[in-house]
Amino acid sequence: MNDIRETHAALAIKRTMGVRREEYLDYMTFRRNQRTLFTEVFGPLAGLREEWAQQGATPEELDFSAFRFRSPILASVPVHTGWIGGPETTILEETADYVIALDKMGRKMKLSKKASTLPLPMDHPVKDRDTWLAVKEHYAFSEERFEEGWEAAAQRAREEGKVVVAKIPGGFDELRQLMGEEQLCISFYTQPDLIGEMLETIGDVAHRTLDRVTSRVAVDQLNIHEDMAGKNGPLIGPKQVDAYIVPYYRRLWDLVSARGVRLFYQDSDGDMTKLIPSFLEAGLNVMGPVEPVGGNDIVKLREQYGSRLAFQGGIDKHVLRKDQAAITAELEYKIPPMVRTGGCILGIDHRIPNGTPLANYRFYIEKSWDIIEREEAKR
Repeated sequence: MNDIRETHAALAIKRTMGVRREEYLDYMTFRRNQRTLFTEVFGPLAGLREEWAQQGATPEELDFSAFRFRSPILASVPVHTGWIGGPETTILEETADYVIALDKMGRKMKLSKKASTLPLPMDHPVKDRDTWLAVKEHYAFSEERFEEGWEAAAQRAREEGKVVVAKIPGGFDELRQLMGEEQLCISFYTQPDLIGEMLETIGDVAHRTLDRVTSRVAVDQLNIHEDMAGKNGPLIGPKQVDAYIVPYYRRLWDLVSARGVRLFYQDSDGDMTKLIPSFLEAGLNVMGPVEPVGGNDIVKLREQYGSRLAFQGGIDKHVLRKDQAAITAELEYKIPPMVRTGGCILGIDHRIPNGTPLANYRFYIEKSWDIIEREEAKR
């Protein structure tokens, strides 16, 4: 890996359209449940392809085109609602094990070449209001936020049946990128005015950008990335979310939902269950990847929230390293209720972990479809 930016992209898998946007939107909003959706959400961790190649994987298995999935193709509108500008990434140090680089935010970032899929920051640019003011210009509204041909690209994607997606910075995640997790969590108590000012600024530019986008093209889904929890729970509580993040979400969702956007999807690892009521009030209606290791159970969550909340993921990735009996038990528990109720793109809850035998993954795909088709026949 020669460039620290070659992270998720280097692990990308080949995807084909299994369902057009119209069916996907109806399915995920519980308007129609004719056929189940099933996908590979992220693909392999670094090193797994090499393991599978040694186990006899075909080229089609290594790019995942050999496996049967049924899911849409998402197309992001080529505009930028968050940080823009800054220097090009500069490599500072490289060894056989890692790369250290200076990124556009001025952070030193360390990327493992062996296991990690994302570079980890070693420092952050914002510590207080003065350092925030020094970087605030990167959240100014300008024409640079709109890539050349953005409108035509969005319209073309829609005509092709793709799901047109607009992205906004995470209310927690964007501030975490600027401050780091520890400083951010402390600042909710020690610098609350700064947190409010940062989210207001980020919300202002996202609102102006989305206002133009949704006035010119039809957008289907609003996406936000948070990763604000671990297996022991979220990094901030409902009080902080209600006070700071819900207003940020609500302002943007009210704008785009009034113009026809139907889905508001949040990507966050870890146990988010304590925050779900708050985010539902903010307009959120889809969550993923619903990690079981983080205490998330899509069956129980569906029982609790019904059609208010759709899902993507939910199947335990770690079970794929066990035996076929364990895989079957996981699938028999998760798949039938999701087939009955709809509103869930079934799939494992994150990247496929190293040590997953190719034979187990093949079995997982085949068994999943056996159960899906059996349950669909009962309807």
